[in-house]
Formats: sequence, structure tokens, C-alpha cells
Amino acid sequence: MLHVLLGLAVFGLLASTVVAGIVLAAVPGYLRERHVARRLVLARPGFTPPLTLLKPLHGAEPGLEEYLASFFEQDYPEYEILFCAREPGDAGLEIARRVAGRFPLIPARFLSTGGQPSYINDKVASLEAMEAVASHEILVISDSDVGISPEYLRAVALPFAEPRVGAVTCPYRGVAAEGGVWARLEAVGMSVEMTAGVLAARAVEGMQFVLGPTMAFRREVIRKIGGFKVTADYCADDFVLGNETYKLGSTVVLSHHAIDHMVINSGFVSTVKHQVRWMKSTRFSRPKGHFGTALTFSVPFGLLGWVSAAALGHPWWGLGLFGWSLATRLALALAVGRLVVHDRSWFGLLVLYPIRDLMGFGFWAASYFSSRILWRGRVYQLLPGGRMRAADWE
Repeated sequence: MLHVLLGLAVFGLLASTVVAGIVLAAVPGYLRERHVARRLVLARPGFTPPLTLLKPLHGAEPGLEEYLASFFEQDYPEYEILFCAREPGDAGLEIARRVAGRFPLIPARFLSTGGQPSYINDKVASLEAMEAVASHEILVISDSDVGISPEYLRAVALPFAEPRVGAVTCPYRGVAAEGGVWARLEAVGMSVEMTAGVLAARAVEGMQFVLGPTMAFRREVIRKIGGFKVTADYCADDFVLGNETYKLGSTVVLSHHAIDHMVINSGFVSTVKHQVRWMKSTRFSRPKGHFGTALTFSVPFGLLGWVSAAALGHPWWGLGLFGWSLATRLALALAVGRLVVHDRSWFGLLVLYPIRDLMGFGFWAASYFSSRILWRGRVYQLLPGGRMRAADWE
């Protein structure tokens, strides 16, 4: 049995090293693309079509006023911002009105869907309401918990200069908004684990999805895929919208511009629930790819190799296997976390990321224990393909 476990550890390390190699090989090309794109963004006047920003809101999240203000401070000639919540008196909508009052030159509108929508994913109702009154043909959707720099809109708009581009999305770095070790562990997972997965998928099969913190589309693309309502019963609406765009034959572009994604889950329980929910959603949206995700983690196999080799009387060989697993994680942390998304937390990249890699394997395993998720206070059953239906605990 110990030999079997050692063999499994070596196999896992080889597989995770291959994936890490694919990611590391993709980084130089991505950085070259970023260099070219940055020169084009800095050109004046450059490509700056009018844009409509869609901002769904749901309550007053920590730091919301600061994050929303960054969208009014863009170095961009013409854009409007539409906000929408379930109720006109939503606390998040009130904060948006207050922020907009400080920037009277930026057109802003405030909408509500009028109570509980008929869709499971009530964000979809907000997107439909905003799209219906949008003035421009390129729609930029962003979550409420993201912060951006002034050149964000120029960077997002740039790929649309190519007519075949139907969607653009941005990589993101995790930021532990209120500190805390659990939030920082989740944040470094966003910076490295998530981004590495995106780069690997892009290298192997091209971009076939978008990422929720920024989803930009041509309006005609959204209408061709059937409108935002195609995601009405999905938790992973970003995956569905990007994948449907890809199926149309339109190009999906990963922008060179990284944004801040704030982590507001500061406690252990909330962090675990959020991560397991995300893993379950991926399991049902992309079952084959999700199953293979187990072989992208390295530290669990390194630990298994260390323990099994030591039990067989070869502790130094085992320590070497564990060191191998750490080396691949540190290489990814530096190349992806530091160079690609500019995560500034050396402690997170060099100390917390290997721990996060071990935790990630645990979240992956936990995703197979149940098909139910708790989302915004309600329990849902995940169905094949990623759809959801309301459910109650038995």
C-alpha cells in the first residue's frame, strides 16, 4: 500500500508540474501582449468608443463607496454608469447616488427591478433592466466588490477595435479588504490559483469563458445568445455568458489589465462556504475539467510523497518530493501572482499560497460530497450543466 501511495504522489507531482509548466510557458507571451496593449492604451486619442457600465448592487458591502468612486474617475471620454438593485431604497443604491452626486459630469441612472424577480439568479433581472435603457453598444459589467484604476475603461475597450471580438474579461488579484488570515488565503488563491487556471485554459483551448469581476460584451452578442436571461437559472453566469459568446464564433479576449477583487469573507466558516460553493459550481458547469483539477494541486501530493517515502525508510527522498511541490508553487506565485496580476503581498505569495494550494485540494474534494449550495440565504440544488433549482435541506 505504501508503494501505491508513493506512486500516486509521484504521479500527482508530475501532473501538477506539467500544468505549472504550461502556465509558466504562457506567461512571457502574455506579458509581451500586455506591453503592446499598454502602448496602444497610452496612444491619444486611441480607440475609445462610448461605453455603458452596468453595476448590479445588493446592499451596502464594506468599502462600496470607495469602489464605486473608482468607476467615476476614469480617463475616458464618453461613458455612462447604470446601477440597479432589487428595491429602489436598497442601501447599495443609496451609496451609488451619493457617490454619483460628487461626479455630476458622468451620466448615471439608478434602476430597480421592483422586488423579488422570477429568476433564481436575481442579478439577471438587474442586467436586463439596465441593458434595456443602455445608450451605448458596448456593455461593461462589473461586480460591486471590485476596485479599478483610471485606465481601466481604455484597457477594456481596446480589444473591441477588432470586429471579431465579442467579449473581453480581466484577470484579477485578490485583496483582503479587512485583513485576516482567512481572507488573505482566499485572496492569494484568486491571484495565483485562479489566474493560473485561466492562463492554462487559454493556452490549451483558447478563451471560452469570461470572469465575473469584469465582463464586457457587444450588445449585439448578448442579444444573439438570447439576452441575459440565458443565465437566469445558473450560479456561474460568467461562465455561461462567455461560453455562449464563444459558441457564436466571436472571440473572447483576456485583457492585459488586472483589477482588484476585494475579499470580504474574513472568517473561516464564510471562506470555506464560499470556496466550496465555487468548486461545486465549477464541478457541474465543467465536470470533466473540474475532475482533472485535482492534478493541478501540488502540495497535497508532496506531503503524501514525504509521508509514504519516510514510512518506507527514505525520509530524504520524501523531503525532496515535498520540496519539489513547494518549488512549483513558488514559481507560480512569482510568475503569475507577481508578474501577471501584480499582487504586492510577498507574505501571501511566498508563505500563504502553498497553504492555499493544500486547502484548494480540500475544497475540490468537498465539492463531491453534495450537490447543494447555500447562496444568498437560500438553498439550491445544482443540476447537470450548472443549472440550479430551489431546494430545502432534508
